[in-house]
Amino acid sequence: MTSSPDFTALLREAALRVTRPRVAVLEAVHAHPHADTDSIYRAARIELPEVSLQAVYDVLSALTEVGLVRRIQPQGHLARYEARVGDNHHHAVCRACGTIGDVDCAVGETPCLTASDSHGFILDEAEVIYWGLCPTCAASRPPESTP
Repeated sequence: MTSSPDFTALLREAALRVTRPRVAVLEAVHAHPHADTDSIYRAARIELPEVSLQAVYDVLSALTEVGLVRRIQPQGHLARYEARVGDNHHHAVCRACGTIGDVDCAVGETPCLTASDSHGFILDEAEVIYWGLCPTCAASRPPESTP
């Protein structure tokens, strides 16, 4: 069984001052992977009822800037946040309900960073999004009939 992260230590290691809003937001992101800002706000308010929505936005920005959380924004969706950082994983997004799941790289640690043509860029990250239907939405669809 894995233990929960020490949020205070994570903030200190990232050279961020430890505040109650930062701890509450970091805890919410860890507890709710791929959550949008409003969901994180609602979760943080359980631990810290006085936290404001603006404070949550500010904290998410600070946490993203130092690499404690990752911000993703699939096309047509609100920005989402996750605590899985430091690897080059990708995401699968359900077209019907918007559920997001993590997808590890198919081969090696960063195979997507070997671009066919980098155009002179020094590449350090690749973002791949797979689109489809999650198992729940796929199961609820009527079978397609063939002519």
